[in-house]
Amino acid sequence: MLRESMQITGRQVDVRGVTQGFGDDVDVPHAAALVDFAEAVVLRDASRAAAARARLRAALGEAGLVDAAAVVGAFHGFVRIADAIGIPYTTAAGGRDVPELREEAGIDDFYRVRVTD
Repeated sequence: MLRESMQITGRQVDVRGVTQGFGDDVDVPHAAALVDFAEAVVLRDASRAAAARARLRAALGEAGLVDAAAVVGAFHGFVRIADAIGIPYTTAAGGRDVPELREEAGIDDFYRVRVTD
């Protein structure tokens, strides 16, 4: 999805930021706040999520916060559903996953990818 959105918008994002963190030079408005919110949700850290929501609401407004929450919830749900029904990572994206992008982003270092693929 990140690759597709980069193609649509014409923006370039260092995909290593997905696993290593984004720097201040990333061309994504409010990137740090968005990442903090996503991580708080995945870690199920209620107090961190509340603080991140407030930060996003101030930066993006109510509608922007709702959009961010929908995206985070969808991505988090995709992974849980795939894990729950046993979809192996190698069949992600209908087999159209780009191995070079996966390696560059650091996804190949994830435990589940190493063990099951």
